[in-house]
Amino acid sequence: MISYKKWSRLGWILILWVGFSASFAETAVTIGAKKFTESIVLANLAAQWLKNQGINTQLKKLGGSQVLWRGLLNGDIDIYPDYTGTLIHEIFAQQYVQEDELQQILAEKGVGITKPLGFDNTYALGMVDKVAGELNIRNISDLIQHADLTLGFSSEFMARADGWPKLQAYYQLPQQNVRGLDHDLAYRALEQNTLQVIDIYATDADIQYYKLRVLNDDLHYFPHYKAVFLYRLALLKQSPEIVSLLEQITGKISQQAMIDMNSQVELGHISDSQVAVNFLKNTFGVGDYQVTQSTFWQRLYNRTCEHLMLVGISLGAAIIVAIPLGIFAAYRPKFGHIIIGIAGVIQTIPALAMLVVMIPLVGVGGPPAMIVLFLYSLLPILRNTHTGLKSIPLQIIESAQALGLPSKARLRLVELPMAARTILAGIKTSAVINVGTATLGALIGAGGYGQPILTGIRLDDTGLILEGAIPSAILALLVQGLFTWTERHIVSDGLS
Repeated sequence: MISYKKWSRLGWILILWVGFSASFAETAVTIGAKKFTESIVLANLAAQWLKNQGINTQLKKLGGSQVLWRGLLNGDIDIYPDYTGTLIHEIFAQQYVQEDELQQILAEKGVGITKPLGFDNTYALGMVDKVAGELNIRNISDLIQHADLTLGFSSEFMARADGWPKLQAYYQLPQQNVRGLDHDLAYRALEQNTLQVIDIYATDADIQYYKLRVLNDDLHYFPHYKAVFLYRLALLKQSPEIVSLLEQITGKISQQAMIDMNSQVELGHISDSQVAVNFLKNTFGVGDYQVTQSTFWQRLYNRTCEHLMLVGISLGAAIIVAIPLGIFAAYRPKFGHIIIGIAGVIQTIPALAMLVVMIPLVGVGGPPAMIVLFLYSLLPILRNTHTGLKSIPLQIIESAQALGLPSKARLRLVELPMAARTILAGIKTSAVINVGTATLGALIGAGGYGQPILTGIRLDDTGLILEGAIPSAILALLVQGLFTWTERHIVSDGLS
């Protein structure tokens, strides 16, 4: 017979274990990075430079600008690379900030800014040179004459204050067939002529590789995007030497140097950390840099542990909450429909939207991902608990009452055992859904199998994508098989 107390104890043990593990984790300076190559290279530069000076660091690869900014304000990260244009036109879009006012405005938020790193990575629009030549397009304003072109922009560019909506209005561009997609996938779509115009960065390695024409910003819409490091001012008070070390990197990275580093990662398939170390050695001389190249099995082990942590904690918490709610819903039909309805509404909210909403509340990393997975786990368990209890034949309930069993004893000895198979089916459904959905946690630094998938998309590396996708699929099958075995060997056939 399945004991709810056993499930509850297991859930609490898992939750407490994670709490104690986090409490005793080694303190390190956390450096964040956006999920594109240049940001990751710059974050590695900072991490390797600080490590060389004896400072313990850890790297978190997160989502877009707003995710990193909120993570910095919440204290989830201490440092991350960004651009002056992003700060002015995205982070402080409503305040009309000038570049010389950034330091003061940031200080009011508890954030410091270094001097520029040495290069300007402004936005631009790009086309395949051959296609642009055939259409005689050299400037952005030339697009006005070609309303039938299909444009594809990164999701962030589609929504940014300095992105497509304002650019379209500024140039009065007539194109309506505009798609949002991952920045790295846009190049492949351009190569296949699925798209004709995409957004690019001035230091993109793929500009030369795909033989693109960078359209001239003839009306001077795009501002300067000088690369800088942002850091929490609390870090300056606690460890002023860290900020001093960051300032030593400023002014050292030229436009061509950044293009070369991006090319080494994306086209030469050299690791981000190795490229960063090579630059530091060439710029500052020999240092005690350590780049550890993990094997496939080491990466698989680490990602599996992270993924199991996300799924196990969220599922354990959902079992603790959803089964009692399902019992309450079965015993109180009036409120039961409301409870199940609320759980159903939660299930319809896109997982990405839910992850972003959680960041201001609980920060980045594992906790928001676990909360989202917990919320998505509720409905199948809740609904199946309710269904299992409501589908017990009335004669059995009446027989238990005739024997004089009080309601609590009847629930524990008769109703829950008879509903166990249905409840287990709901838990199995939640577990399998969680295994797949947990891959999205990598977007906010939660790790798991989603991390190699995102890296593979960024580097156009099918092997890396499969390194995350195949284990995730296998884990889902194993979880389903485990619960099927549990159902067959623990739930009595007489309770079917």
